[in-house]
Amino acid sequence: MLRLLGGRPLGARDAEAVTRALDADPVASCMVAARIEAYGIIPRLLGGEMWSASTPGESLCFSGANLMPLVGDANDLDYFADRVLSAPRMCTSVVGDAELALGLWDRVESEWGTPREIRPEQPLLALRGAPAIEPDPHVRLVRTADLEAYFPAAVEMFRGEVGVDPCASDGGRSYRRRLAALISARRVFARFEDGRVVYKAEIGSMSRRVGQIQGVWVDPEQRGRGLGASGTAAVAAAIARQGRIASLYVNSFNTAARATYRSVGFDEVGTFATVLVD
Repeated sequence: MLRLLGGRPLGARDAEAVTRALDADPVASCMVAARIEAYGIIPRLLGGEMWSASTPGESLCFSGANLMPLVGDANDLDYFADRVLSAPRMCTSVVGDAELALGLWDRVESEWGTPREIRPEQPLLALRGAPAIEPDPHVRLVRTADLEAYFPAAVEMFRGEVGVDPCASDGGRSYRRRLAALISARRVFARFEDGRVVYKAEIGSMSRRVGQIQGVWVDPEQRGRGLGASGTAAVAAAIARQGRIASLYVNSFNTAARATYRSVGFDEVGTFATVLVD
């Protein structure tokens, strides 16, 4: 068995077991799998640590900018909570499978205090293969030259979805760099009309098996035209052409968005939860 000796993070010798554990649920593990595939499992390159209370196939958690319990039972959550609380908090959210994420939050809340927001039920959706509706032919990859036109729409989406202004701390420089990197990676899509973005979305995480869509937004003045459905179909089709599963998660109360994604062909495959902490 692979055991964590002295609370060490998992390392190179554990990589094969970690990969098998992530492959068992590629949609739910996409965010972590994408990072490991890109950077490996060594913490200084990964931007976080992988933890296991026993073996990675039975117990697994990522601790970085997001805290993501991936596999485990109640005893494993106790262990993860003890590890989290033994050092200063680094994460800005607890996210993942609802039972695991909320269970871990219950164990750390008394030390971390009142969260900014809890989103306890976020259906996790997946689309295997082509979308069920015709993709919008006007949705295209965003180019570096489009960044200035794209940026205002991305900021508006972020404020509405996350409840935080990405320009507040540094005038948006770090958020702009993040968008520029996604554009360079060919993972940002938009429909432009008269030089303005009327639909946008990004592939926030891309593992070898799954592309996770994020930041779906339609210009409020253009809603009701079906741009959200046909635009997301275009992004999902681009993911499918690469042989990957298209995925996303959505707040349960957003009934309009859920209906839109159903029309595209997405099926519910799980339930996520997100706890946003200050």
